[in-house]
Amino acid sequence: MATKSLSTSQGNKHLFTSDSSRLNVQNAQDKIYSFLLKVVKEWPPEDVLQEFKRVFLDKLDSVDFKSKPGIYGCFSSKDEQEFRNTLKRCCYILINNWESVRKHKYIQDLVNLFENNKSHLHLSSSSKTANRYKIWLKNFIASKDYQEIKLFVSRQEEYSKIHWTSRYNSYLLLSQAVNQNNPKEQQEAARKFSQQLKDRFKFDLAMYIARSQSPTSNISRYQNPTVLGDNVLRLIKSIVVKKGVFSYENIANIFVKQTQAQTFEEFKRSLQKYLIFSVQQQEFVETLQQQLSDKLISWKPEYHEDVINKDLLLRTCNRVVDCLTTENGKEPSPLFVLLLSQGNPLTMVIVLLKVVLICKNVRSHLELRIADLINYYNQYPENECKWVINFIEIFNITFAIYAENVEYNLISMSNEKASIYNPHLNLDDYHLFSQLKMDGER
Repeated sequence: MATKSLSTSQGNKHLFTSDSSRLNVQNAQDKIYSFLLKVVKEWPPEDVLQEFKRVFLDKLDSVDFKSKPGIYGCFSSKDEQEFRNTLKRCCYILINNWESVRKHKYIQDLVNLFENNKSHLHLSSSSKTANRYKIWLKNFIASKDYQEIKLFVSRQEEYSKIHWTSRYNSYLLLSQAVNQNNPKEQQEAARKFSQQLKDRFKFDLAMYIARSQSPTSNISRYQNPTVLGDNVLRLIKSIVVKKGVFSYENIANIFVKQTQAQTFEEFKRSLQKYLIFSVQQQEFVETLQQQLSDKLISWKPEYHEDVINKDLLLRTCNRVVDCLTTENGKEPSPLFVLLLSQGNPLTMVIVLLKVVLICKNVRSHLELRIADLINYYNQYPENECKWVINFIEIFNITFAIYAENVEYNLISMSNEKASIYNPHLNLDDYHLFSQLKMDGER
């Protein structure tokens, strides 16, 4: 099917081929946003990329830049941040549209445009103004905004080649999605891609479990989506074994029913008992009790006589999550470091799970706090973050099992009808099976 060529677009003119200096910034932004929204739906992706390159990259080396600066003519020397915001939103208009139709290759090609033109940005132009804009582009490529764009091209098979935090891009993308300062296209694209990565992890985990237990399957076809090695199977069995009457879900439901008429002060005390219920590690229990009590009991005393409600429940659960992860969103909380230093990452994850099971709406806040932790530890090499990585991996697995739409069950492969609640249970005698939960079962 024939498409309109670049040379005939916009009535035989490229975008911003005339002198744009008379346009104010907002008009220029509206013009290019509308243009990209139109062509990304109508043109072949290769042509869209070519036009994007011509507008933002090739223009700076044009011999007639001084007389025809294109979109750059709309920005004064003080508008670098406004230019960066414009360029960023343009990128996300393309990313969001290509992501929605699964044209992932062209998102990579968009990033490659910047990567391949880095060397040109170091070459001086005959125009001092063009050189200033080249510096702006270099600053953009060095910015957090650009690093966030690159999250959209980091796929599972590339994780071994890039920084260890890239394995947890679903959390980093979620923090983009809820940031109201980001353009709406970025928020939407980040939300979609974050969910895709979560769904992919759940699928890969289920397939790995199924194939790793089959003597006839080719395990190499189904890569372990975790970094925990073959021990992950036994770990999952130890998580799934807590089912039936004493499952975390049932205990959470009982707790909610028993506390719904309590005052806020009573609820905070009950919550602490609920979180340590059935925890075996005594040192962990004592640390959690003491530290969490100090953080909770004196918190919001003005509400102590109020009956617990949904708002207070959410705020309290958010408070507990902060205490257990990061209280300022910048560095790990003392309690996080202290509890994990005791060597019980699974216990820590289960406590966080128990918080989510009594208040589903705290899940997004918890994942944002996980993103904060990942961003903090991003400055350290992988070999110094093994304990944090171990925690995040167990967190991923546990929430894929208990808080998602896949149900895991242990089935005995022997003739013995031993109870799976037996503390001396031989997990090697059981196989894991998974099935998709229906909407009414969630």
